[in-house]
Amino acid sequence: MVQAWSRCLADPRTTTQTEPGVSAHPFTASLHFDSTLPAAGVRHIGSDTFEGLAEAVTSEVTIAAILERAGELTMLHACGVADSGGAVIALVAKSGTGKTTASSQLARTFGYITDETVAIREDGTVLPYPKPLSIKQLAPGAAKLQVGPDELGLKIAPDNPRITAIALLDRVADGDYQLPVIEPVPLVDAVLALIPDTSSQAAVVQPLQSLCRLIDSVGGVFRISYSEAADLKDSLAPLFLTGPARPSEGAEEWSPAVAESEAKTDRSPIPAGWLQRAATVDAVEIGEDLLVLTETELIRLSGIGPIIWQSARRPVSMQSLAGQIEAVHGLPEGYEALLDSAVDSLVDQGLLLRG
Repeated sequence: MVQAWSRCLADPRTTTQTEPGVSAHPFTASLHFDSTLPAAGVRHIGSDTFEGLAEAVTSEVTIAAILERAGELTMLHACGVADSGGAVIALVAKSGTGKTTASSQLARTFGYITDETVAIREDGTVLPYPKPLSIKQLAPGAAKLQVGPDELGLKIAPDNPRITAIALLDRVADGDYQLPVIEPVPLVDAVLALIPDTSSQAAVVQPLQSLCRLIDSVGGVFRISYSEAADLKDSLAPLFLTGPARPSEGAEEWSPAVAESEAKTDRSPIPAGWLQRAATVDAVEIGEDLLVLTETELIRLSGIGPIIWQSARRPVSMQSLAGQIEAVHGLPEGYEALLDSAVDSLVDQGLLLRG
């Protein structure tokens, strides 16, 4: 266990002795969490195998670390590697789709940042999390092996790493063999793809706006389609670069669509039949699209949806909404049914309140 976690251990280190928990399992661990959060204290875990225990420890420690920095850092579900100058590429992918394999291949050439969570400060600096790599076993249902980066010969991350690029990993598992292809991702699609693969982003101040600023700072998000992780090494070089030598889609304009103080505004009763938009966490306009983040989901509005939502910052009648839509799109024949349908949809999604 110490060998697997060697790059994460502080030195000097204060060890808190705890009494082991009572367990019927042959392999047990007691984890002490020194934190101001409610989860602080001692947690006892057990497993029938050492591999199962080691996987449980990794999970518990990772979750605790994420919760400890919630609202402070942007944390991407990604593997991260850095060049010798400290430029970091975050390769975002869902669990089980290639992050660890990519890490184990790439970090033999580049510095190992993490195979799990790339944590980024507001100024773009990255906090390495060189945890053990969680490697699948062939046996179905077997616990993942927790293998330390030193055991795999992975390079140590350079000092003062800084995020330089964000890419979505898209492994082509079926079909013809494909060398890596790097393509820019439109901003609205990038935000929609990244939000589900972040941890506690909703706790960040202006989470959508913050993410858009991060994307701007690295020149956009890219998608890497590939067949084998071993082929990625030679393909990443352009993403470590900045300026004209790097592939780019060009800057896309976006703007905030909700004020930070808006959700705190006292609300008067909504007149019968009128509408007002519900409190949201954040919203941004990207081209003709509007992305709205609620407490539970990210919703994309297009067509007349953005105008309806924007017009309903304060209570508004259906007649006023029709006037706002007419000024931008005109009103086709039978618009009443279209407007009713759009409003009903926004109410069902929890974005509008009806008086």
